[in-house]
Amino acid sequence: MEEWVNNSLEAYLKASVFMSFVVAFLGGVLASFTPCVYPMIPITAGFVGSRNVGGSRFTGFVLSSVYVVGIAVTYAALGMVAALTGRFFGEISSNPWVFFVVANIIILLGLGMLEVFEIPMMSPGEVNAGGFIGIFLMGIVSGFMAGPCTAPVLGVLLAYVTTTQDVFLGASLLFVFAFGMGLLLIAVGTFSGLVTALPSSGDWMIKIKKAMGLLMIALGEYFLIKMGQLML
Repeated sequence: MEEWVNNSLEAYLKASVFMSFVVAFLGGVLASFTPCVYPMIPITAGFVGSRNVGGSRFTGFVLSSVYVVGIAVTYAALGMVAALTGRFFGEISSNPWVFFVVANIIILLGLGMLEVFEIPMMSPGEVNAGGFIGIFLMGIVSGFMAGPCTAPVLGVLLAYVTTTQDVFLGASLLFVFAFGMGLLLIAVGTFSGLVTALPSSGDWMIKIKKAMGLLMIALGEYFLIKMGQLML
């Protein structure tokens, strides 16, 4: 079955440039339902929700789109690497040190939400440049999280990019793929700010923030476990 899927994808990729972008986008949408994308959902909700104080759907959409663009930039860069060197994303995403770095960043962000120390770009309030930059940078880091689960679609895309050796095409296809994968996250972020629009945002909002921080720390520990498994 998997071989048939791979062969079909390759055929569509080679059919035309337009069709290759369609395949990349739809492949990204399918990849969004894999387990490795699930950890991004609470991260998206936590970051966007903490910045979208007014609960505006438009603001939530913009912020979550910035987060997804960060993810897409990571994939685009790796698409360029594939076109230039022929190295696959799997070699990077399966590296235990990548899991180590990502895990520690998530844990630090979780500790920030628990107010162990202050991270200005995570502080709730009016959206500003720091908020956009923080979400964008988190998107760049998050791009590595979904790597292990995006095969076989990503593998076929990168194999095709490697054969073309077209840097612009490689970056574009991987960007479109990642944006398709991020549609689910954009939907989550668009509506995550609605909780902040509820009245009497007192102790219960603090509890939600701390619960989100604990969840992010748990996700960081999960990636540390994955790192250990890769090193065995």
